[in-house]
Amino acid sequence: MIVASPSHALSGSLACVLARRGVHYGWVSAAVTFLTMLVTAGAVGAPGVLILPLQREFGWDTASISSALAIRLVLFGLMGPFAAALMNRYGPRRIVLLALALIASGLLASLAMTQLWQLILLWGVVVGVGTGLTALVLGATVATRWFSHRRGLVVGLLTASSATGQLIVLPVLAALTEAMGWRAALLTICGLLGLAATFVFLLLRDRPEDVGLLPYGETTANAAPTRGLAVGAIAALRGAARTKVFWVLFFTFFICGASTNGLIQTHFIPLCADYGLRPVQAASVLAGMGVFDFVGTVASGWLSDRYDNRWLLFWYYGLRGLSLLCLPFSDFSFTGLSLFAVFYGLDWIATVPPTVKLAAQRFGRERANVVFGWVFAGHQLGAATAAFGAGLSRTELQSYLPAFFAAGALCLVASALILTLSPPRREGVPGALPAAG
Repeated sequence: MIVASPSHALSGSLACVLARRGVHYGWVSAAVTFLTMLVTAGAVGAPGVLILPLQREFGWDTASISSALAIRLVLFGLMGPFAAALMNRYGPRRIVLLALALIASGLLASLAMTQLWQLILLWGVVVGVGTGLTALVLGATVATRWFSHRRGLVVGLLTASSATGQLIVLPVLAALTEAMGWRAALLTICGLLGLAATFVFLLLRDRPEDVGLLPYGETTANAAPTRGLAVGAIAALRGAARTKVFWVLFFTFFICGASTNGLIQTHFIPLCADYGLRPVQAASVLAGMGVFDFVGTVASGWLSDRYDNRWLLFWYYGLRGLSLLCLPFSDFSFTGLSLFAVFYGLDWIATVPPTVKLAAQRFGRERANVVFGWVFAGHQLGAATAAFGAGLSRTELQSYLPAFFAAGALCLVASALILTLSPPRREGVPGALPAAG
């Protein structure tokens, strides 16, 4: 039931104004979602900037800090399918507001932490659950609910929000940390979370029907999905796990997480510090990756509407693996790392739009976000494995490089594995999406 409220009246009025100008309100929902995912990406990426300051202040070693970050990444992923089911049951708006409040409370409480267990509880558990509720399943949910046409492009844009968050937020956090300390950086993130929550409260609606519209690109109303009962997360997993396509997507996305969030996002700045690069310079290289990742991910969304998504993933994983294997030969000069940022950045998360499309094609629109949530859980299990494994490598072997070589080799495995899937068909499960957007 829609409850009348000032925010609902605002969004309804804005939808009418935009409709008179030929603009669908779905683009407003996508913009608010973009902002939300951008800010939470900053919260997810912040620990990569803060590892060294925490070591200096508290004397914790890399492996100990990495254990907390690994827990955060595991929960970030495992919350995905349950977040999708909760969004189906209660709507994205309520779940996103809850998530932003959790993240902000965890970060604010961590300003007073002095013990490692507090880091694990606040950054690992609280922030992990909060960011998991606004993970990539949020973008998949908004894209599939609000868009029939241009869905792949929208998924690409929303996925690229994490790159934009990295581009904007990480260099600022690094500079603030150097100038004013890590607590000032966390307060900045909390302010951005409050801004995002304001826009979500005022403008985000759960479905096109809430503002009297059909999804973008549809001209006739389809049977509306039941609001009261979501596709259960466990039931969706039980059904999907019987298929080969689920396990291929799950394990390739495991490798995706191991070679991105868990490795580069978490350990790239400390890795560069081992070779004499200052944190602000390393964060600038990460920001450069964000620029190229934005371009690559948006382009990937456009391509995923037009070409076989299996072959797109083959090239993305293959090129990423080669770039990671070549990284140790860059001499870790600013020029060499900048070249790495170009090649690696172009497909950092370009894998997401084709993976979402494959999930939607094979499992249907109403189950796609929940199934993708489980696939994304694989992504974050891979990220957690790499986050902890790379930290352990640095502590025990005094080098991050074995972890980078392993991630590069795994990407080549993923590149071959994705081609074991059969070509997509236009007919399939009831409610499945067509092969092309």
